[in-house]
Amino acid sequence: MSIPQEGGGPIERFEDLAAYLESGCKPKADWRIGTEHEKFGYCTDTLNPLPYDGPRSIRAMLEGIGSRYGWQPVLEQGNIIGLSRNGANVSLEPGGQLELSGAPLETIHQTCDEVNEHLREVQAVADDIGARFIGLGAAPIWRQEDMPMMPKGRYRLMTDYMDRVGT
Repeated sequence: MSIPQEGGGPIERFEDLAAYLESGCKPKADWRIGTEHEKFGYCTDTLNPLPYDGPRSIRAMLEGIGSRYGWQPVLEQGNIIGLSRNGANVSLEPGGQLELSGAPLETIHQTCDEVNEHLREVQAVADDIGARFIGLGAAPIWRQEDMPMMPKGRYRLMTDYMDRVGT
């Protein structure tokens, strides 16, 4: 069997494996729950995905949520690509998805409150710009060429690579 990265010799018995895994566990008092919630934005009149720039855009969403609700902007090369507040983050995902990565919280009730607050914030800003969001991990009707490119360096690298090797 394999040798643990931190030493301790080879794992030869079930008990060795169980002890190694247990050594990496946090005490129960330190356990936390973190939410992830992804959603695609679209224009209410055309049902097209939100572009990054413009009056009805992902940028407008991030800037609106940030300024209205006290989130701190996360910038990359002058572009807002996310938000942070109280241990939670809103990140910009490929194709214009917004993802809430919730703060590490103690109870499921706290995560429920956090998600509901986030969704209220998103809806309020989306209402102002003529947009809506659908909480799915995959775009329901758009093709890859319909999806806007987001201004994150790693997405440019991924797109260039996939254009060469993917189909």
